Amino acid sequence: MAEIDNPKALTLSEQYLLKEKEEKLDKGMQSSNATSVEFTTPKTEGNLVVEETPEIKLETAPADFRFPTTNQTRHCFTRYIEYHRCEAAKGEGAPECDKFAKYYRALCPGEWIDRWNEQRENGIFPGPL
Repeated sequence: MAEIDNPKALTLSEQYLLKEKEEKLDKGMQSSNATSVEFTTPKTEGNLVVEETPEIKLETAPADFRFPTTNQTRHCFTRYIEYHRCEAAKGEGAPECDKFAKYYRALCPGEWIDRWNEQRENGIFPGPL
């Protein structure tokens, strides 16, 4: 990246990037729902600073022939219902249901999930569970 004579003489942009990475690391350690991403400090080779990028594996729900259109609202809702039906049939925390949880969490906005969970707790969820 940039040559540095004195390791403490970082440019303002380098200081900002390091501070930002440290903050992300702190937030990641505090969050229980954080994805498994490791942030590492930059390595130095001679006078050059070499940064390692974390590996992030992004996945979403597979294509479903029942939902061929771009609008995935119904797909999201169906996966949410499938997950809770699976949980009701096989018990809470059943590993067979994990794929459905992964699918609906990838497709549905968080606000919808929060609202649906609240509705289920209050007994007013509109879907067939």
